[in-house]
Amino acid sequence: MSELSVNHLLGIKYLNSQDIQLIFETADHFKEVINRPIKKVPSLRDITIANLFFENSTRTKLSFELAEKRLSADVINFSASQSSVKKGETLIDTVNNILSMKVDMVVMRHPNPGASVFLSQHVNASIINAGDGAHEHPTQALLDSYSIRERLGEVQGKNVVIVGDILHSRVALSNIFALQLQGANVMVCGPKTLLPKYIDKLGVKVETNLKKALQWCDVANMLRVQNERMDMTYFPSTREYTQQYGVNRALLNSLDKEITIMHPGPINRGVEITSDVADSKQAIILDQVQNGVAIRMAVIYLLASKIKH
Repeated sequence: MSELSVNHLLGIKYLNSQDIQLIFETADHFKEVINRPIKKVPSLRDITIANLFFENSTRTKLSFELAEKRLSADVINFSASQSSVKKGETLIDTVNNILSMKVDMVVMRHPNPGASVFLSQHVNASIINAGDGAHEHPTQALLDSYSIRERLGEVQGKNVVIVGDILHSRVALSNIFALQLQGANVMVCGPKTLLPKYIDKLGVKVETNLKKALQWCDVANMLRVQNERMDMTYFPSTREYTQQYGVNRALLNSLDKEITIMHPGPINRGVEITSDVADSKQAIILDQVQNGVAIRMAVIYLLASKIKH
């Protein structure tokens, strides 16, 4: 069996296209597993995984936990809000304390960009980045691309627009890297205030008119506005944002083709997307959630196979 070129999953920018292909092929296998009556495999019975979430998360945390349990790994859950971090303990001390319990792999979400890279250089365990600040969220980008591949047959050559708060989104950056590695054409669309200054260096098209962007694309990935990361006002009002950048049924019906709608969640219904779009056949939002478990099983399994016991 071929193996990943990396020992950690810190960001999509550290992967190559063969890595992505291998993760997808492995996920195909696990997708069959999780649709069986008995959804567990004994693959990782001797592996212990710690989930370290220094930032709130519901879907990602549940998805990782489910993936780990489906692989029969031993799981330790750690939440920073109920820990010694509140008492001033450093990140390395926290992790070393957990590693002294003989943990093989750490899944970490952290508010600081680069936290997972920093950790990988200082501790002897395989690290999976479950989101670091506004930097990267690699497993989300992998499950998004995997969902496009499932719906459209392949990612290469497809036109994908990422709409919304690009500036504060780790999902956007990871998606741009992942889609480009697979040969897709990528556009970002949103108010100028929510597009990063360096966006033109990423080799993506930029469009501020939503209808033009939707007319161009095969797939629209709708991001929510990340109010919790904002220290100032980036647009006049939520109502005005929705009028310019919200996707509704009338807008989709006005296009001369049918496009696929995605959303990494959580959805702000009625802001970036209306319920009649989110719940329609054009949306693959629930497929993304299901695929998230298969993709995370694949990543964990492939990284675990590189751990020397």
